[in-house]
Amino acid sequence: MNSNTLRALSLALLVSAAAPVAAAPAPVTELGSGSSVERLERMLAARNQMQLDMQRQLDQMAGELDQLRGTVERNSYELNQMLERQRDLYREIDTLRSAKPAAVVSTKPEESGSKESYSSNQSENAQYDAAVNLILKEKNYAGATEAFNAFLTKYPKSIYKPNAHYWLGQLYFSKNDLAAAKQHFTAVSQAKKSSKRADAMLKLGMIAEKAGDTATAKSLFNAVVSEYPGTTTAKQAQKQLN
Repeated sequence: MNSNTLRALSLALLVSAAAPVAAAPAPVTELGSGSSVERLERMLAARNQMQLDMQRQLDQMAGELDQLRGTVERNSYELNQMLERQRDLYREIDTLRSAKPAAVVSTKPEESGSKESYSSNQSENAQYDAAVNLILKEKNYAGATEAFNAFLTKYPKSIYKPNAHYWLGQLYFSKNDLAAAKQHFTAVSQAKKSSKRADAMLKLGMIAEKAGDTATAKSLFNAVVSEYPGTTTAKQAQKQLN
């Protein structure tokens, strides 16, 4: 080959060898690698911030759920307490419904508080019956409370005095007005021959227990068990002791 032909062939070989190199992709560093790394870092930072925000929201929701659970449990406890007080009142109402009509007898001091006694004063009888009917028939407990208080004011020495105090004790107890309930149940407990005395003592024990006075509560429950053995009230007192 002459020198010109050799020169042309060499040039062709160099061009063919350089073509793949020119077609190859440029390195990352040549395409603005700094910009790509910064963009990746920003994406990672955004993702981390999103995860932190989500975790913060989850923690807040968990705290709110705990508060809600506590509120539900407290409301459930208070509702059960209210229902128990209402059941006590309804049990007493059922007992009174099933009792035999009272016999009309003369009023004597030693018979005061006996459920068989009946006043000879018709006005007194009518007012007491009207107060009882507000509970039994009309379920008007607020009206019954006013009626029994008015009755005790008008007839402070009535033969129905222990019963009126007992009903007021039950009505206040059902409303969780334990101070007023205690006052009326105490009045009943002092009427030795009252048919309501045992239950009044039981309620006084329950009130003492709620107040944290365990010694008084035990004393009252034991008194019910010993003074009224075999009765339903004594069984309830024993259950409280247990």
